This record gives sequence, structure tokens and C-alpha cells, in this order.
Amino acid sequence: MKKEKFETEIPISLPGITVSTVSLTLTPKRLFRRPFPPPSPAKHIRAVLARRHGSVKPNEAAIPEGSEAGANGTGLDKSFGFSKHFGSKYELGDEVGRGHFGYTCAAKFKKGELKGQQVAVKVIPKAKMTTAIAIEDVRREDHDNVYIVMELCEGGELLDRIFSRGGKYTEDDAKAVMIQILNVVAFCHLQGVVHRDLKPENFLFKSKDESSQLKAIDFGLSDFVKPDERLNDIVGSAYYVAPEVLHRSYSTEADVWSIGVIAYILLCGSRPFWARTESGIFRAVLKADPSFDEAPWPSLSSEARDFVKRLLNKDPRKRLTAAQASSHPWIKTCNDVKVPLDIQIFKLLKAYLRSSSLRKAALRALSKTLTANELFYLKEQFQLLESNKNGTISLENIKAVLIKNATDAMKESCIPEFLASLNTLQYRRMDFDEFCAAALSVHQLEALDWWEQHARCAYELFEKDGNRPIVIEELASELGLSPSVPVHAVLNDWIRHTDGKLSFLGFVKLLHGVSSRTLAKAQ
Repeated sequence: MKKEKFETEIPISLPGITVSTVSLTLTPKRLFRRPFPPPSPAKHIRAVLARRHGSVKPNEAAIPEGSEAGANGTGLDKSFGFSKHFGSKYELGDEVGRGHFGYTCAAKFKKGELKGQQVAVKVIPKAKMTTAIAIEDVRREDHDNVYIVMELCEGGELLDRIFSRGGKYTEDDAKAVMIQILNVVAFCHLQGVVHRDLKPENFLFKSKDESSQLKAIDFGLSDFVKPDERLNDIVGSAYYVAPEVLHRSYSTEADVWSIGVIAYILLCGSRPFWARTESGIFRAVLKADPSFDEAPWPSLSSEARDFVKRLLNKDPRKRLTAAQASSHPWIKTCNDVKVPLDIQIFKLLKAYLRSSSLRKAALRALSKTLTANELFYLKEQFQLLESNKNGTISLENIKAVLIKNATDAMKESCIPEFLASLNTLQYRRMDFDEFCAAALSVHQLEALDWWEQHARCAYELFEKDGNRPIVIEELASELGLSPSVPVHAVLNDWIRHTDGKLSFLGFVKLLHGVSSRTLAKAQ
């Protein structure tokens, strides 16, 4: 019997975005062996409870990850405290699939407005949960089994749909798929979740209809990641793994690389990186560039090629975010596209507010050189934050938008940290011009073919309005360098010897917000 895949619904969604859903079906034939148990949300849940209630009840005390049941001479509490009414609500049918930790059955509602509606139920016997962390994850579930009620997707995998179309999609149909994938991934990233195994097999269609909604599944390798945190375990599927994953230092950008691989396959029907062996695939991912010379790429639009190239940039700092990709010229030609809130905006605002006055002046000059396409994304983000529509945003606006677009877990864990980092906005407002300077990504602009022109134009503006004579010691102070840094050796070429002003090289380095750590490496 063919194993079916199912998914469970995420209850919170962004306005105007249908948030995809999560599969608990194991992905077959994984190309990596995970050296540790799958990520568990238990530690995050415990942290939330501690903040919310100030303490945790004795029978809800934190359980050390990896400890076994019965450790310390006491058994772990497997009573979950909720009434056990699963059997009164659902009628289980035939088994349709079986995995390592349980089995999946067809089921239907017994009563109420949904009576007779088909669902899938994954049954996980609690007896199979031997480690403390597994029990902690489901502490409040029901009786001897954990029942996960899931939506049934009957339209098949995206991979099967690609095969049924002769191996590739038209540009318009590929756009429709990309819009849905980018929306759900942007939502996950906003919540601090990185999927880590995006591929055509992990997207299912709700029905067999050609216009069916697409659902994301299989979050078994997903993990929580903070804005400044890097993950280091190698997981995923070889053809879709990002270079930085192989380097063991990555974050949400790795998901965007995987989306780029999917987009490449949708448009041309072949993989961008291929080899006969897994090690060969890894070498190609790290060293080779995908081909855009062979058919059908010359016949596709330049916007489509640029879209894929910007997702497959090997430098994660220069890669588009999922939300930025939703505003790319190739995508935004669709009338129904709504650009989602981007987690990167808050990272950039934090860096800008902590910058020196000289760097802020340099960023303002650079923001004045942005094209209409580059401003489109920033306008969309500003409008999402500008709830009062008076042309400015405040800390209260940012707080309200974050709370509106966040799940409960993010409200407790990430939002206070975000707001604390933006605290300097507490007594003032930011207009759109300053927002553009604060929220632009210098690294991503560097990836553009016309970066040199951008930088030269910005430097000319900076020469008129922001540049001034500055001694090396003052520049070092502006950059926040420690006294141990040999500033004359490091910053000498940043300043013109003719008039003591910042040189073009110094201007470009200043735009990046060069840190003392980076400078130390450059010595």
C-alpha cells in the first residue's frame, strides 16, 4: 500500500496569507544522518512558562534533555491533565501509513457540523517515548496515545505534479507555486523557525485541482533560531542543501537557497547541482555555479533568471530573504501578491540604531540611489509598520505589528528582545527616508550588477552632505574600536591624505558597519 502524507494545521496566519501546514510523516531515504535527536520545542515551552508564570509547578519541572525515564529514582509523569475524549469525537478507520514512532489512520468526525468529514489521525503510543524530552514535548496530551489530527491532502506532491507536466512548469505557473512557498517560509522565519528540508517532495496539494492550494509538510528537521543565532548541524537533502549548511554555520537563509533550487527545477526541469555521488553533489554546491546557458533558460525572461540567481547566491548575506523574493520584479507582476513582514527588517533597524552618526550619514546617501524596484520592497515593509498612516513609524507601531503577526511562542520569546534592541525609538518617530537608510541591506545591494554605480553615486552625495575631515583616532572612536586595535595600520587607507576626509574605500567599508573583529581579521 502506498504511504500517504498528511499535515497538521498551523492555527495562526498573517493577514492575507494562508499559512501552510506541517507534516509529521517521516521523509524517506534521508541523505543525511542526524547525529542528535530531532529538535524539540520543549526547552522553548519551558522558558515561556517560566516567564509567564514566574515558576513551574513541581510536576511540570524542566526535564534535562536526553535524560531517560526513571532517572534520579523517580518516574516521569505521563498523565497530561486533560480529559480523554478523543474516541467520542473521532471514528478511526483503516491504517494508511506507519512510521518509526506510530501509525496513521483515516478517520472522520462523529458528530457536530463536521460530522462525516474525513481527516487523518497519527497515533503515537506514549510507551514508545522513552526519553524525558519526548515525554516533555507531549506532557499535556491524552491517555496512552498521542493523537494528532491532520488535514488530508489528496493532490499529491509538487514533485509528482512536475513530472505530470513533462518535467517543468511554465513561468506563470511556476510563479503561482513560488508565491505560496515564499509566503509560508517568510511566516516561519518571522516566528524564528527554519525548516531545513525544503524540497518538492515536502509540498503537497490540497486537492487534485490544478489551482489547488499548496501545503508545506515535514517539519521533522525544523528548529528554532534567534535572529543572531547560527545553527551548525548538517541536515537536509543533498540536492537542496545550502553551502553554509556544509560549512556548519547557517540560519534562515539556508531555506531560501532550497527555494532557489526548487525554482530552478520548476523552470527548467533539471537540478542546478548534480553528481553521481553525495560527495560530488556537495562539491558542486560549494564550488560550481548553476548553468543558465542551456535550454530553456535563453527563452525565459531575464526577470526569471535574475530571481533564481539571487536565491542561489552562495553568500547568504547577499541572498534575498523569502519576503524580499516576494517583492522581486518577476513575482510582483502577479496582481494578488502581498509582501509579508520580513524578520530581517528588525535586524537591520537594530544595527542602524546602534551605528555611529557617520555611518548613518553614509547609509542615508546610499538610500537616495535606490531604484523604484529596490524601493518597492521597503515601501511594502514600511506600510506594514505604519498603522497610523501618517508617514512615520514609532516603537509602539512596531510592537503592535509584531504582536499581530506573531504566534504565542514568538510573543513570549522574541518580541521583548526585539523591542529592547529598538528602545532608542521610544521617544521619537522614523520617517520613510530614514527607514530606507535603516532597512536597506548593503550586502544584498553588492550582489547587483550595478553595485559600483550605486556606491559611486552614494559617495558623491556623501561628499556633499556627510563627509568631513576626520582624524584616524576619531574614526576609530566612531567605529567603537578597542584601544588594542592598531588603528593607524588598519584605517590608514580609509582617509584621504589630501584633505583628511573619508576615501571611497573607507566609505564602502563604513557602509558595512565594520566591526573591530572584522578589522582584526584584516590585519
